[in-house]
Amino acid sequence: MYDTILVPLDGSERAEGILTHVIELAKKFGSKVILLEAVEQQLAYADLEISAMVVKPDNELDKQVHAAESYIKSVQEKLKQQNIGTITRVIPGPAVEAISAVARKENVDLIAMASHGRGGLGRVFYGSVAAGVLHGIDRPLLIIRAKV
Repeated sequence: MYDTILVPLDGSERAEGILTHVIELAKKFGSKVILLEAVEQQLAYADLEISAMVVKPDNELDKQVHAAESYIKSVQEKLKQQNIGTITRVIPGPAVEAISAVARKENVDLIAMASHGRGGLGRVFYGSVAAGVLHGIDRPLLIIRAKV
């Protein structure tokens, strides 16, 4: 039923809350799991009064990508210990676009992710990855609300 499961992560314990569900599904269906982390270039600062944003230099993005690759490999090891086949992807760019692109390219059967449950200003400033994926994807989506 679920040959390939895409699991977007962001380096947080909250996002990893989905892993117990993914492990159970992968074992039941013999699924391959794709672990994905999207790395957006962080702003050094933003001044809303003058509508100016300063982007950190490219070497900072390289450091973020390297950290994401190291993190995602550590998660991959946890799944390998459970005898679950995994591959990893670290993609620079916005999370929703990266998730959608990998889902299409890899023809995944399920996207499984945790929602951080942000509301108010957090949602306004950061957007909602789960909501963005929900509204823009054409395949099954498992979302759990993280409790961490």
